[in-house]
Amino acid sequence: MIPVLDFEDLSDDPEGFAFALGQACREDGFFLLANPPISPELLARVFAASAAFFALPESAKLPLSIEGNPRNRGWARIGSEQQDGADHPDRKEAFNIGLELAPDDPRVLAKEPFRGANLWPAVPDFRDSMLEYYAEMWALGAKLHEAVAMDLGVPLDFFSPHFSEPMATLRLLRYPPGTGAADERGASAHTDYGALTLLATDGEPGLQVRPRGGHWMDVPQLPGALIVNIGDCLMRWTNDIYVSTTHRVLPPVRPRHSVAFFLDPNPESLIAALPGTGAPVYPPVRAVDYLRSRLESTAPDEPWSADTEDDASGQAAGLAS
Repeated sequence: MIPVLDFEDLSDDPEGFAFALGQACREDGFFLLANPPISPELLARVFAASAAFFALPESAKLPLSIEGNPRNRGWARIGSEQQDGADHPDRKEAFNIGLELAPDDPRVLAKEPFRGANLWPAVPDFRDSMLEYYAEMWALGAKLHEAVAMDLGVPLDFFSPHFSEPMATLRLLRYPPGTGAADERGASAHTDYGALTLLATDGEPGLQVRPRGGHWMDVPQLPGALIVNIGDCLMRWTNDIYVSTTHRVLPPVRPRHSVAFFLDPNPESLIAALPGTGAPVYPPVRAVDYLRSRLESTAPDEPWSADTEDDASGQAAGLAS
């Protein structure tokens, strides 16, 4: 069973919430977050704008293509991404939005890795809804890291400096109905790369998780709740105390839409075993180098170095939920 945590407990009983979160992160790496501080009206706007974008003809999406550019922004066509070790490409399309930076921002002009201007389709309310939701998810992810710090016995604000300008990605996803092929996957088995993933879905089933030593099981749908899971970066940071769990998306019967927020730390954050977690399992690594290495396994033909780009648009991310 995927555990259910109530976000309101983080204020009413912070120690109890942190204990429950730590238990979920040690055992399953997944939990449902009930009563998240997200307006249902905002979420409805995000899903409506996402559906409107994916309904556009391919000719309108191509100028926003994510391919050929290392900035992690833009549209990924169906079949353009393949999970490491999978036999077939994923059957999904996506649209990536990163930290909003102006085209003349020094980091954009310097072509820093994963720093670029977002690409915006001509869809009513798209930009405003996505930026508002991005900010809400960013704040929620930072708040959940306070519970992580409490559970692991580090200062409550330990993670705050690492998420001041994160390499976070808001990823809109659409999975078309399955064709019936036995080996078809909306997203093949994978783990996420970052610290936390915060996922909203339209209620259409398909997401499955496979706990260590266990079998594939459906992730339940709880109206109004977010699905939260641990990524490889946080597993590494906690010295393997928390687990990043394998999951996949089966082809849906009807089109399936989801909205994932992948929270990665600031580029220069050093990911090293937290104090008190024992002998380090992994050597320290900068967050930007770790993310680049993981993306290369999914889209090895993409130019992931910062000095190969001629503009600041978008590229392929290889993430799915």
